Amino acid sequence: MSRYGSGFREPPWVMGSPKEVMDWMDATHPKKDDQKVDKGKKYLTNLNIKFDFDVPQKEIEPKGFLAKLSGKKTVEEEFDPLSSTEIILRGLAKAKFKNTAKIVVDGETLYERPEKKSDLKETIHIIDDFSEQLKNGKILEITALLDDVVKCTAMIKVKKIHPLGEHSLNIQIKGKIRREIYHTFINYLKEKIGLRNNHWEGRL
Repeated sequence: MSRYGSGFREPPWVMGSPKEVMDWMDATHPKKDDQKVDKGKKYLTNLNIKFDFDVPQKEIEPKGFLAKLSGKKTVEEEFDPLSSTEIILRGLAKAKFKNTAKIVVDGETLYERPEKKSDLKETIHIIDDFSEQLKNGKILEITALLDDVVKCTAMIKVKKIHPLGEHSLNIQIKGKIRREIYHTFINYLKEKIGLRNNHWEGRL
């Protein structure tokens, strides 16, 4: 897998009201008087973050009549879906997620254990059991559960093939997540794969 050392930039905007924008600015660039506030109680809520992996793309011929008729260009990302799945799971584990609720590839459910409380690390060890489906997969979906001070659900979609201009990585967090946990996960992906072209929606 290609690995690049691109720098991670903070999300440039928040899609929401002016107050939410100011809340985000205050959180990422706190005033001196605010720096003594207990940072551990800062949460991010209902995030939708979109990135591209920092890997080469190649344009491919669109398949299907409607795809060709639309005239939209299609690109394929040059990353290995199997390795990427393992990296995402390890990043979730590093960020204290415990439960892999579901893994889906191209609409086929490969793994579904929402009732288990602590199976994420176990899932990493058995991921090779799904190697054939993952290596040939075009769309990967992972759902993981975090039972922290508050609970949240992370839904991660990775698209190896997609229309030009769309992002290859879409991360949705339903509920509240501690800011440092979120950054632990994102920084792990940045280190192991590289991320670029981020788009952010959410609020504190």
